Amino acid sequence: MTIIVHHLQDSRSQRVLWLLEELGVPYEIKRYERNAMTRLAPPELLAIHPLGKSPVITIDGVVVAETGAIFEALLDRFDSTHRLHPAREHADYKTHRYWMHYAEGSAMPPLVMKLIMGMIPDQTGPAFGFVDAQIALHLKYQESVVVEKGGFLGPEISAADIIMSFPIEAANVRANLAEAAPKLAAWLTKVRSRSGYVAALEKGGAYSFA
Repeated sequence: MTIIVHHLQDSRSQRVLWLLEELGVPYEIKRYERNAMTRLAPPELLAIHPLGKSPVITIDGVVVAETGAIFEALLDRFDSTHRLHPAREHADYKTHRYWMHYAEGSAMPPLVMKLIMGMIPDQTGPAFGFVDAQIALHLKYQESVVVEKGGFLGPEISAADIIMSFPIEAANVRANLAEAAPKLAAWLTKVRSRSGYVAALEKGGAYSFA
């Protein structure tokens, strides 16, 4: 069994490395550097997947793309004891599945919009206020969950926490997380101290969001 993580610098694939570390599954890393001017992925990733984006992995030569799909594939195959995700019959299964989709489907879009709009010289207009308000709304919601449960499923680390780490790290760069959501900022500090997170960071290389 061979797992290759096609790991793009400063990308969402960092949490795939973290998940693999938590699962204790051996893997290889193939690194890709962003274009210094455009910050886009290099064309070499197009040879792996037609969209040329990260994260993308290969498991025994089979390509799996999209973070949620990658997480589900790895958890289904390597977390038979359900240490990081609940079994289908468990009461928390639907909540876990929700976070697998929410992270990219709802949490990331306003953060990506803010990144792109930050390149526009004239930082005025209603669209800018809308994006900031959306980010604030999501941070308030995420913090309320962490305060109530101690994490996104509970106090013990789960795949839900791992997949949610990148939106929160991105928000920490693009907003004042300590001020906007201090309990969420404390959660982020806590998960960053995990040995799996640290090991993934060492193996993944430079990562601007940590």
